Amino acid sequence: MKYDVIIIGAGPGGIFSAYELMKRRPGWKIGVFEGGTELEKRHCPIDGDKIKSCIRCKSCSIMSGFGGAGAFSDGKYNITNDFGGTLYAHIGRKKALELMRYVDQINLDHGGEGTKLYSTAGTDFKKICIQNKLRLLDASVRHLGTDINYIVLGNLYAEMKDHIDFHFNTLVDSIELLQKEEAEGEPAESSSAAFAESAEPAESSSDTSRCHASHCDTPRYRIHFEGGRADARYCIVSAGRSGSKWMEKVCRDLEIPTKSNRVDIGVRVELPAVVFSHLTDELYESKIVYRTEKFEDSVRTFCMNPNGIVVNENTNGIVTVNGHSFEDPSKKTENTNFALLVSKHFSEPFKDSNGYGESIARLSNMLGGGVIVQRFGDLARGRRSNPARISECTVQPTLQATPGDLSLVLPKRILDGIIEMIYALDKIAPGTANNDTLLYGVEVKFYNMEVSLDENLETNHPGLYVIGDGSGVTHSLSHASASGVYVAEIISEQE
Repeated sequence: MKYDVIIIGAGPGGIFSAYELMKRRPGWKIGVFEGGTELEKRHCPIDGDKIKSCIRCKSCSIMSGFGGAGAFSDGKYNITNDFGGTLYAHIGRKKALELMRYVDQINLDHGGEGTKLYSTAGTDFKKICIQNKLRLLDASVRHLGTDINYIVLGNLYAEMKDHIDFHFNTLVDSIELLQKEEAEGEPAESSSAAFAESAEPAESSSDTSRCHASHCDTPRYRIHFEGGRADARYCIVSAGRSGSKWMEKVCRDLEIPTKSNRVDIGVRVELPAVVFSHLTDELYESKIVYRTEKFEDSVRTFCMNPNGIVVNENTNGIVTVNGHSFEDPSKKTENTNFALLVSKHFSEPFKDSNGYGESIARLSNMLGGGVIVQRFGDLARGRRSNPARISECTVQPTLQATPGDLSLVLPKRILDGIIEMIYALDKIAPGTANNDTLLYGVEVKFYNMEVSLDENLETNHPGLYVIGDGSGVTHSLSHASASGVYVAEIISEQE
């Protein structure tokens, strides 16, 4: 089977690459290969009744499938260069913001109309933060909510499915560089027959055994998956964070230079929504950074979910914690949750930042059977939370987690930084450091090693692009989506 463009991964980067190529090059054949399922089939089995905790599904419906890990996120699109990645370092600050605004408009056109755009511009909280040794980062934030985000993704898929070949439940094993003579000499029937043995695509716009577009005549790349393979002139890799291990293998196999990236380790805080309401009502997402007194480490708030819920995440078989919130008033809770994360960079001789984060997360899973929850008062007193203390807590937990002691999991330096940050936040949001504030651990944000890419997000192999969080360049929905649009623009302009 031959395509003009193969896209690996149907997360934000892959979706917006496919969408833009469909608009710009309607005659091209585009194939999207995704290890998870269609959007409507994505369902986490945890129901709080029969299944109370993660059962480690083969493909995590929270992390994989159409929409990627962002499908059931809070649906926050942060339009800023101050955080969310370093896409601007490749394509320029002005272009990066332009593309993020373009993505925002597409979301509005596909069901996001009526959602609010928040902004830090002109807010008095900047001064208040500075006065308390905190820094509020600049951003405009479009909050879709988990429910509206799902609608937007569904409408995008409905528009694309008859024009693009989506192959779900299809894990790509490897990417092969083709010699020109080999690619031109292979009969179309050969690849078609091989593909026939694999799982059938969920949607197919036409017979995919042959491609009549000019670029299909000279494919450069071949992807291999269980029971089949496919060739294309251009290959866009959008593997996401959950594909970090696979991306490392691809870079080794194809000799693509990489460099170590950071890992963010911390906890998810849950407290009464009224404690942060003066911030969330005006800003919704407040990205606040604190530099600790003791170690001068940077601690930051991340993924704030007003009136939201805390959820499990499964990344490479490791259960961590995250947060969601909804636009629908009937789904709102009385709690707000957000992450407190400490970034760790490593230099020689140790380079495996993700491995470090995984080891901490595995320790949490070992002690708690999954996610651990602890009252801040218990942590400050150096004692373990137990079921009795959690049941008496004035903050009702939205995730069923194992009461325990986070000091047995998190390294002292990281934990000290988190405790300092909680006391610092208490000065601008009194009540943050209350005894009954809940801390869930661990939360880990794994970042792919940074792939060496040029100004077009192209690797050292012509026609092979890496986008989204799998590149190590983007760390957010908005940056990942913008990177997908950018590469589609580059490819569509080539003859």
